[in-house]
Amino acid sequence: MMGRRDRTQQLRSSRIAIAILVGIIIGCVCAVIFPNGFFNSNSSLTANERVQVVSSSCESIKMLKSDFASLSDKNTELKKQVRELTEKLRLVEVNARKQVLALGPQIKAGSFGTVKSLRTNPTILPDESVNPRLAKILEDVAVDKEVIVALANSNVKAMLEVQIASVKRLGVRNYLVVALDDYIESFCKSNDVAYYKRDPDKDVDTVGKTGGNHAVSGLKFRVLREFLQLGYGVLLSDVDIVFLRNPFRHLYRDSDVESMSDGHSNMTAYGFNDVFDEPAMGWARYAHTMRIWVFNSGFFYLRPTVPSIELLDRVADRLSKAQLWDQAVFNEELFYPSHPGYTGMHASKRVMDMYEFMNSKVLFKTVRKNEELKKKVKPVIVHVNYHPDKLNRMQAVVEFYVNGKQDALDSFPDGSE
Repeated sequence: MMGRRDRTQQLRSSRIAIAILVGIIIGCVCAVIFPNGFFNSNSSLTANERVQVVSSSCESIKMLKSDFASLSDKNTELKKQVRELTEKLRLVEVNARKQVLALGPQIKAGSFGTVKSLRTNPTILPDESVNPRLAKILEDVAVDKEVIVALANSNVKAMLEVQIASVKRLGVRNYLVVALDDYIESFCKSNDVAYYKRDPDKDVDTVGKTGGNHAVSGLKFRVLREFLQLGYGVLLSDVDIVFLRNPFRHLYRDSDVESMSDGHSNMTAYGFNDVFDEPAMGWARYAHTMRIWVFNSGFFYLRPTVPSIELLDRVADRLSKAQLWDQAVFNEELFYPSHPGYTGMHASKRVMDMYEFMNSKVLFKTVRKNEELKKKVKPVIVHVNYHPDKLNRMQAVVEFYVNGKQDALDSFPDGSE
């Protein structure tokens, strides 16, 4: 009897629990269908309205699913970009390690006065695929992977003749003319002068065929890049230069850039401490500045290194965007240090001996007036860069230094008239 009564009690309790649960479920359903109550006349929903509410809820769910899928796709794409950037960074680090290893193992600093930093950057690996035709020409012309390069069009033909004659007189074989028009190409062929005519390039050809001396000079920074990529050291020469000795015997080759100077004295050519005086500052009136006259962009030697190629790229890029003087840009890129908003060049540089690689100011203002210098100094080249009557002065240089005519330089003024 007692067992039957317990089972009856348990059954009654279960039924009550089920009834409560059913009531809760019905209440929840009603709350969804009638959110504002059964008897709210202002907000009671018709059957159609309730269907619309349910439909709107479904649309919202679909939109949320769509947004979630879109965000998931974006997240996947961002993860892919992070992986790619991480891989690029890894490759950069690997290449950096290789460059460090190429420069040599890490070493300890030596004792005081014995430490010397690296001045000579490693040369690049030549890439003949850059220009197979030029590679073949240079293979025949260059000596010890070095070549003199001169750019010329028909406007400078007379000066080019004087230069070529001076090169042939010395027996220098590794001399190449970049012919910027058909006339110079024909001239080189008829005079047995090695030349290279570039493939058609609208930007270069327009200036190359009609430009004057300064315009043509600016092209060299685009043209020379392929020479360096092919692994050749390049001695760039403007056409207003007379060669009197083989220049390759007077290069140091310890720097990325080795250039003649526009300076006319030891101070201006090699640098000096210039003191700026501002009396209003009182005790601090004197400010020390470092000065040097610019490298001449008409005669310089480039080793085939990464900094040398970067220099050409920087100068060519700036010249393509604005009307600038190539020599000013050349020097700004070489000498301006890194500062906020600007990363400077890391190219090593050397100034050539101003009496060996002589500009026309040194010759006509100093050397020709000094009997001792006239006898002792035999320049490697003379660059008629300071004077507009270039051809006449080039011919006079040949008469004086080659033919021994002692008064050949006397009739010219120090500067231009």
